[in-house]
Amino acid sequence: MARSVSRPVLILGDALAYLVVVLAGFVTHREIEALPHRLWATYLPFLAAWLSAAGAIGALDPHRAADPRQLWRVAAAALLAAPLAAVLRGALLGTLVVPLFVAVMAGVSLLAVLGWRLLALLAARRGP
Repeated sequence: MARSVSRPVLILGDALAYLVVVLAGFVTHREIEALPHRLWATYLPFLAAWLSAAGAIGALDPHRAADPRQLWRVAAAALLAAPLAAVLRGALLGTLVVPLFVAVMAGVSLLAVLGWRLLALLAARRGP
């Protein structure tokens, strides 16, 4: 049986993946001057929505994370988290939710979290 990555490590890795995605968005759009206020107003809603969706779907369960057949949970959680996070972000910033932003964040965050989760899965399978 494959070793599993602990829940705290999953959460930390996911949180870092989301932070990288949000920072990349600010850099890509040349909005560095908007840091740190808008960074937190974007990052925290996405992290909260991810943790809620991933927790509800079982994507934070270490035993499921050790099974590559369960990676669909990561994808589903990312796709559910994006619209919820965008609504929370819009409420914090007093802005409308732009559907294109939701779609881009869903896709990019899915790739980031799925990418790190695949690396963690491979590392756990290799062992020490």
